[in-house]
Amino acid sequence: MKRKKLCCFLTFVMLCQPARIWAAEADVSAQTQIQDEVETKDGHSTLQSVLDVMSVGIDAVVDSSNSALIEEDTEADNEIKYNDIIEEADTVSGIADALGEPIGISSLVEADKSREEYAKAYEDAKNANWGYTNLGIADVDNNLNIRAIAAEDGKLVGKLPKDAACEVLDSDGTWAHIKSGNVEGYASCDYLITGVAAKRRAEELVSTIATVTTDTLKVRAEANTDSEVITLVPNGEQLEVVESEGEWVKVYLDDQEVYVYADYVEVDAKLNTAITMTELLYGQGVSDVRVDLCQYAKEFLGNPYVWGGTSLTKGADCSGFVLSVFKKFGVSLPHYSGSQANCGTKISLSEAKPGDLIFYGNGKRINHVAIYIGGGQVIHASSPKTGIKISNATYRTPIKIVRILQD
Repeated sequence: MKRKKLCCFLTFVMLCQPARIWAAEADVSAQTQIQDEVETKDGHSTLQSVLDVMSVGIDAVVDSSNSALIEEDTEADNEIKYNDIIEEADTVSGIADALGEPIGISSLVEADKSREEYAKAYEDAKNANWGYTNLGIADVDNNLNIRAIAAEDGKLVGKLPKDAACEVLDSDGTWAHIKSGNVEGYASCDYLITGVAAKRRAEELVSTIATVTTDTLKVRAEANTDSEVITLVPNGEQLEVVESEGEWVKVYLDDQEVYVYADYVEVDAKLNTAITMTELLYGQGVSDVRVDLCQYAKEFLGNPYVWGGTSLTKGADCSGFVLSVFKKFGVSLPHYSGSQANCGTKISLSEAKPGDLIFYGNGKRINHVAIYIGGGQVIHASSPKTGIKISNATYRTPIKIVRILQD
């Protein structure tokens, strides 16, 4: 009986061998089609196009496996299925790389998933890098210049801050064509981390962000509607998430931990992006001292926040940052935002010029200060997480605007 069973098994394997070879050839053929498809996209792979090509190979193998490829021994104690035979078939390495785990034609057959599930897997792979297909990270001490053309003398169109992310659209090894936030242009490849190294670096940098989705969001001291309203935040502003607590989300408001209602924010993982030149420029008719003061303040973008600190390089808090920037221009200020608000002349937000100070607070009590830099923007030492950064002047409700420079 054992000899008979062995003979049946060997006969079955011999019959299935051509089918196995066909399956492997179909796998290789699909790989070739995929590579051809990818290479015709101006150097940019699109996972949807890969999926379209891949589906041809999937359908062929699945259809065949339903008829000629899966044979079953008639003896109950020798149930041998085709899936057990083809599991050593070659995999399509390009797709495996896209999905982050080995997936070939044969393993797709074995997985017993629907076309919709495969499509979702590809969509998940596309978004696995926080919305970036070909992720790049700025590897600089301060800011990476983004230029209109791939040349050293190209017009500046933006800046990519240290550790900020971009989509690498194309690269010739010297210059990379990138897009980040609202900025698109060219950056030196020498200062970009890409590939696996970029993903690993991004895992250390990514933050969970709550984006406001209502016209005006109330920020409260505690997670209940009876709690004090600290400030109002406009639609589109982003707040760094500390943690979600059911109906409420705990967020940072500069260096404070506060609460917003979960229904009015969209929570997502994000990386920092580029700064446009509009955010870096000033209005017309601004005095040289104001321009110089704002330009000097921007030299320290990305430097650390340290409570009680006054060092522009090693760390400063909001008022320490303002104190040290103004000290450079011969203006002495106290080291407390509430005291700084009592210096100079009170003005309205519509009158603000680059170099004026904008104060924020908890209710009516001032606890934060920023330097207005024009174009509706401020620069400030925000929090231990973000350090010195640029924000919209109305990222929270201003309490007071003061003019220190009288020219």
